[in-house]
Amino acid sequence: MPCADEIVLALPRHVAVIMDGNGRWAHRQCLPRVAGHRRGAEVVREMVQSCVDIGIPYLTLFAFSTENWRRPALEVRLLMNLFRLLLRREVRKLHENGVRLCIIGDRSALERDIRQLIEEAEALTCNNKRLQLNLAVNYGGRWDITQAAYAAMAAIQAGEFALEDLSEAHIARYLSLADIAEPDLLIRTGGEERISNFLVWQLAYTEFYFCDTLWPDFDRTALEHALHSFAHRQRRFGRTGDQVLEGDCFARD
Repeated sequence: MPCADEIVLALPRHVAVIMDGNGRWAHRQCLPRVAGHRRGAEVVREMVQSCVDIGIPYLTLFAFSTENWRRPALEVRLLMNLFRLLLRREVRKLHENGVRLCIIGDRSALERDIRQLIEEAEALTCNNKRLQLNLAVNYGGRWDITQAAYAAMAAIQAGEFALEDLSEAHIARYLSLADIAEPDLLIRTGGEERISNFLVWQLAYTEFYFCDTLWPDFDRTALEHALHSFAHRQRRFGRTGDQVLEGDCFARD
């Protein structure tokens, strides 16, 4: 079992999660896929509470990717209805618990009432400091980089800086989640070992943790196992192990 002291000593500030396995969980229970998504939504609530309790300030969850539109139309419709329901029922609870909700992704493809619910939720919770919960909805890492590049070019055209001065820092300024630390730890449930177009830029130096547990079965103990694994990683950021041991672990080249 993870040691509580180890988790505190090496606690990630930002955890990102690819919540995989809802459909397979439902299939194993002889239930329709939507039952897996509903159970998965309950686990989100538990995950948020666990992060609040442990003291993790940022949590980013991959809820619906740009590629998920390829799923059967009925499943997509059910997922969007579930998202509506969560926005209506859960936001007040998040607010009462000091959680700020932010939605990242291309909202243009979402229906108008969902966009309105998102705006209301973000406005209500914008000043909360206990935890920032980022939900990636209609999000893709390549889309994120592309829209950031467009924004940077618009800034160049507006005379904010010259084209020859364009740098990684300029692109990063316009990415989703640009105002917070990049993820320290990525958790993917369900047994797959890929990032599936999630936070492509932001995961450059993130520690990965893959587990076979399906998302509806992921609980506080499973989270603590991931944090325990993170606590034993040596994060070098381009430096040598000796430099890290000498106390230079926060320097980056």
